[in-house]
Amino acid sequence: MASVLQVAAAAVAAALAAAGKAIGIFSRLQTTVPRTFSPSQSLHQVAGPVWNLGRLNHVAIAVPDLEKAMAFYKNVLGAQVSEAVPLPEHGVSVVFVNLGNTKLELLHPLGKDSPIAGFLQRNKAGGMHHVCIEVDNINAAIMDLKEKKIRTLSEEAKIGAHRKPVIFLHPKDCGGVLVELEQA
Repeated sequence: MASVLQVAAAAVAAALAAAGKAIGIFSRLQTTVPRTFSPSQSLHQVAGPVWNLGRLNHVAIAVPDLEKAMAFYKNVLGAQVSEAVPLPEHGVSVVFVNLGNTKLELLHPLGKDSPIAGFLQRNKAGGMHHVCIEVDNINAAIMDLKEKKIRTLSEEAKIGAHRKPVIFLHPKDCGGVLVELEQA
């Protein structure tokens, strides 16, 4: 259980730092492009009146043992933990841990072709996978970001775990953080 606690503490600390980093990067796009962005990108401008960033929806953590992680958050930390929900269209099972002001999303692979299976092969103990930020108009956000040469992992939004449209932005274009945008 100590290793789960260490992984969880490190993941939460990294997630909070990454969330601040990701939000900070988006707010700085008008003035400079940080060195962590790909060199092929040009100077970007901040989102206009067509769409706006909202709140941090969740921080996703890939876990090698979903039951053990669920038990840790529920029994050790006393959090409200949802049941596991398989999402075969995304290749994962998800569990949400309610933190009051946001959520943790525990991700576990469904099959060896799952993107989370690959992540866990590189990170045996699991770890932070992505941050999810709400937007008020996902279609406008996608068009605007593509015009600004921000790559997405799919051509269009897909329905996510909350049954709302989502799209993932390439980590190389977002300061090294995989960013999920979700329709508010």
